[in-house]
Amino acid sequence: MEQTNFEKTQIYQLAEKLSNLIWEYVLTWDSFPRDTVGKQLVRAADSIGANIAEGSGRGSSIDHRKFLRIARGSLYETKSFLRRAHTRQLLTTEQMNTLKPLVNELAPKLNAYIKRVDANISNT
Repeated sequence: MEQTNFEKTQIYQLAEKLSNLIWEYVLTWDSFPRDTVGKQLVRAADSIGANIAEGSGRGSSIDHRKFLRIARGSLYETKSFLRRAHTRQLLTTEQMNTLKPLVNELAPKLNAYIKRVDANISNT
């Protein structure tokens, strides 16, 4: 299957990598933490890439920007649940050290991408 434009972006690739790692980690948790914090964490992480994709497919820059902002909100939600999972000893320090660089790289790149879309809207 040929890649669409959003799949070629670094922000989408980072979001996908982050959500896949989180999925792998959460699958190892016991049922109660997996059903509470785990499900919310996975949903938030999956939502980052899903909103990047949906915004890209909407066909208008204004919708694109809207969904990128929702993706940013989902990234912040993911960060919150990661902190909670680490505090509750569901994620090891080693696992957090694997996830943190992805989050720390994705956040500014997503913000920069939103600014580029904003600039395109302003120039039209």
